[in-house]
Amino acid sequence: MPLTLQSDTGRLKKVIVQHARDAFDATAKLAAEWQPLNFTACPDFAKAQAESDAFIALLRRLGAEVLELPRDDTRSIDSIYVRDAGVVCDRGLILCSMGKPTRRGEPAALRRAAELWDLPIAGEITGNGRLEGGDVAWVDPRTLAVARGYRTNDEGSRQLRVLLGDYIDELVVVPLPHYRGPSDVFHLMSVYSPLAPGLALVHSPLMPIPFRELLLAKGTALVEVAPGEFDTLGCNALAVAPRVCLLAAGNPLTKRRLLDAGCEVHEFAGEEIAKKGGGGPTCLTRPLWREESM
Repeated sequence: MPLTLQSDTGRLKKVIVQHARDAFDATAKLAAEWQPLNFTACPDFAKAQAESDAFIALLRRLGAEVLELPRDDTRSIDSIYVRDAGVVCDRGLILCSMGKPTRRGEPAALRRAAELWDLPIAGEITGNGRLEGGDVAWVDPRTLAVARGYRTNDEGSRQLRVLLGDYIDELVVVPLPHYRGPSDVFHLMSVYSPLAPGLALVHSPLMPIPFRELLLAKGTALVEVAPGEFDTLGCNALAVAPRVCLLAAGNPLTKRRLLDAGCEVHEFAGEEIAKKGGGGPTCLTRPLWREESM
């Protein structure tokens, strides 16, 4: 099978993760940062490390090579959500420019790691452009959806389109609702998780109508997150292969809906590393290489 970076559903072959021991560093760092960064509660450092161990082991068991982002003292505890610092395409890694000011150092740290790992860098978002990886998702290998919200602005999307060049046919801008305001953790992938070609997990009440209609026009079947499970990250599922996904434990009704849609669901304990910071398995990973979905 050929490898691609322009997929969110192909079989995951290589992925970047930030372990809690390096993102959270110590109880003192957690105590100082969790409230300013709008975590719902202070993560337990020991439990968070155990959850990271289990999460990484699960990814490896499902066939992915896991690259652990090195510790970098310039970053906040938000750095555990590694997806946001970069976007990938078949040209390589595009470094983002974070909309959240306290995360501005993360793309530079990702650059240093990419150079260490000899990953190709295709460009970066600069100047007034703002772009976060959680706002970017592949609809198909030639169509990329990019949110317009509080974390990603028009200039960031414009620069991304230029960097992608003829590697895509269409960049679809998806305006996000205000919802809970600028300080909330709200990305495109908060309401849209691709599961396989033609299948996605969504939260329609917060989806822009034109984007939802685009998915339906492309023949995408939509699995709705169960009522009451959006706030427990029920809409945030990471595809590790077509119709094989990771889901934070504690979303039994959504899990049932995914099973009914023909998906294989692997749950992980994410109370400390996921739920308290509002970032599910897509946020905790920066997928690199995938096998093309056929």
